Amino acid sequence: MPRPRYKATNWKQYNQSLIIRGSLTFWIDEEAISGCVQSKQHKRGRPLRFSDLAITTAPMVKRVFSMPLRAQQGFIDSIFRLDQVPLSCPHDTCISRIAEQVEVSFATKTRGVIQHLAIDATAQSA
Repeated sequence: MPRPRYKATNWKQYNQSLIIRGSLTFWIDEEAISGCVQSKQHKRGRPLRFSDLAITTAPMVKRVFSMPLRAQQGFIDSIFRLDQVPLSCPHDTCISRIAEQVEVSFATKTRGVIQHLAIDATAQSA
């Protein structure tokens, strides 16, 4: 059975809906920004540059947008520049090494596309 065809009668509204379909909005919480800065480390060795929140955010963005690690680094850095956030994304080698040590868990549907991803200071997604 073929899908029914619809004829657009309100072209202004139809064009606006197509424009909105491609829009992308990012909200970055102040607590999440302050949570991305690594606190002092109380053990020997080189201190970590990025917090666990920064490391866990990168795989979530990778999952949502289906990007390779290097492309995701540029993507996150450009979002920070646009929002004038004084942070930088962890490098791809840093993410791949430390993501194994940090627990990254987020539930996804088995089918379909993720439409909303919220990242707050607790690093939980919805």
